[in-house]
Amino acid sequence: MKLTSDNTAQPEFDAFSAPIPGQSLTDEPGNYPWEHAPKNTDPETIVNDLFLRMTKPEALEEILTMLDAGVPVEAVVRVMVFTGFAEGEFNPDVGFVIIEPLMEAVATIGLRAGIKNLKISLSDMGNKKFKKTMSELKYANEQKEMPADMGEIESKKPVGLLAKPEEIK
Repeated sequence: MKLTSDNTAQPEFDAFSAPIPGQSLTDEPGNYPWEHAPKNTDPETIVNDLFLRMTKPEALEEILTMLDAGVPVEAVVRVMVFTGFAEGEFNPDVGFVIIEPLMEAVATIGLRAGIKNLKISLSDMGNKKFKKTMSELKYANEQKEMPADMGEIESKKPVGLLAKPEEIK
């Protein structure tokens, strides 16, 4: 909260200061990284740079966690390529060129780590199975972060105007 000159609190986010529809069509060009020239246009250099970043311990751990959870190699690579484009590292054309070598690199990382049931393509899993896998991963992460002494969580009773009243026993 910010204090104004008359010592009243002003919220950090003001919903009324959001851009109006179509405002992006009238903004000055060049406000975003992808609107400028890319930092690099050589696919070989970009792949080498991304491979060096992928082989750092923190990145390896994240990649292996995703692959072990059932996230396909294609999904991991798509995120990497989109992020590189969004940050202005390379243009979309270079992104399409580097997809295959990056998929090979990520798949090799998964195979060398001994990931069972390594999925390569998004078509390897049905939509329902993908959603189930992601929800299980989310649940596992929540359980990992939960303190051990919490015990059983009481079920929340519905409240509100339309909630059923409790039965008297």
